[in-house]
Amino acid sequence: MSFRLKYWLPAVLIAIVISIFSTEYFSGENTARLIYPVLRWLFPSASRHTLHALHFLIRKMAHVTEFAAFSIAVFHGVRGKRTGWRVDWALWTLVIAMAYAGLDEWHQSFVPLREPRVRDVIIDGFGALLAQIAVWIYAILYRGSGSPTELRGKGA
Repeated sequence: MSFRLKYWLPAVLIAIVISIFSTEYFSGENTARLIYPVLRWLFPSASRHTLHALHFLIRKMAHVTEFAAFSIAVFHGVRGKRTGWRVDWALWTLVIAMAYAGLDEWHQSFVPLREPRVRDVIIDGFGALLAQIAVWIYAILYRGSGSPTELRGKGA
């Protein structure tokens, strides 16, 4: 049992970080207190609307980034001690990432200053998908796996 846990530990740790980011401390109102002054310093002539748009973009890019990292870690857990890349491993990874994205948004429905958004689940899924594409490209370029046969799920 412990040998499987070592493959899943990174995904569990990233899931914990994602859950921490879903608390009221990382709400839009609270992150604005940090991000707006930095944006004002970087772009002193930016309008309030521009600053708001940049803050929104930074927050959504955080969704993409954290779920891309989660997706790579989940793939590592799904693959376990096996090597290479298989489409079924990537699909299971995406299912798990999307399920966790939905669970994360549901969690936010109970958190002050937060609210659940389907849009964020879609953004999270996009991050997970981008990461799986990167994992597949890495497998092709550096590991010699991820061939068209494996893409159809017939690989070892």
